[in-house]
Order: sequence, then structure tokens, then C-alpha cells
Amino acid sequence: MRNFNEADKEKKQDRIRIKENPANLSDEKLSELETAVRASLKDGYLSCPVAWNIAKKAGVPKIAVGAITDKLNLRITDCQLGCFKVDKTPYDNSVPQEADNKIAARLDALTEDNKLACAAAFELAREFKLPPMAVAEALNIRNMKIRDCQLGCF
Repeated sequence: MRNFNEADKEKKQDRIRIKENPANLSDEKLSELETAVRASLKDGYLSCPVAWNIAKKAGVPKIAVGAITDKLNLRITDCQLGCFKVDKTPYDNSVPQEADNKIAARLDALTEDNKLACAAAFELAREFKLPPMAVAEALNIRNMKIRDCQLGCF
């Protein structure tokens, strides 16, 4: 297991500025989140889908869970858009051509500087009833990047 250490934090902070408590949660709520995150670790890591579930169950923004993982020096794995190591992703790497053409048209309208926000990628996936990885693949094919991770990872 590779910990999220001080050098990693500094490197990330050079790219992304996240407050320690971005959702201004109470100390009690922060403690609950910390407990939920620790209880949900698998091999010392927290997967992106599990982090989303923690945020949903706690009724907090996803970025609050991301801030807790930073505070605990933990790493998030299994990005649902494939932005970092994804083990056993349940996606077959094929986007139906019709869907790909529709996504391409929307991407042209939505992207800024060839970048698309994570939240917008998930919105497109919902709109076209496709797995989020299909949108990520369409972005990759067009040399576009995903930005503004909802957990604050990138």
C-alpha cells in the first residue's frame, strides 16, 4: 500500500486548493465521516464509488469526503471515469457508434480548453444512459481531459 504522504499533499496542493473542511461541517459530522471512511477502506484505500456512497449516506458534498481522505493521508482508487488506476472496471470498452456521435456533439458544446468537469461527464453519462467510462472513453479519443474531480483528487 502506498500512503498519501506530505510530499503527495504538497504536489496536489500545487494543482488543487481544497479547504480542510470545504463544506463547513460540524466537528461531530467530520468525526462521523472519518469513522465512515475508515470503516470503508479496502486494503487501506477508499474507492471512488464507495466515497460517493459515504457522501450520499451522510448527506454531505462529495468534496467533504475527499477532504477527509486527504486529512487521513489516504488514497482514493477506482475512479469511475478511469482517471487513475482502475482494477476490475465493469466496462467493455465499446461505445455504440450512435451514442458516440451524440456524445461527440455534446462534448464540443460543453468542453472548455479541451477539458470537461467530472460532474459534467457524469451528467452526460446519465443523459445518454451510458456508463461513465463510455463518456471518459469518448473524451480520451478526442484528446480531452477530465478536470475538477468531485472528490478533489484532480
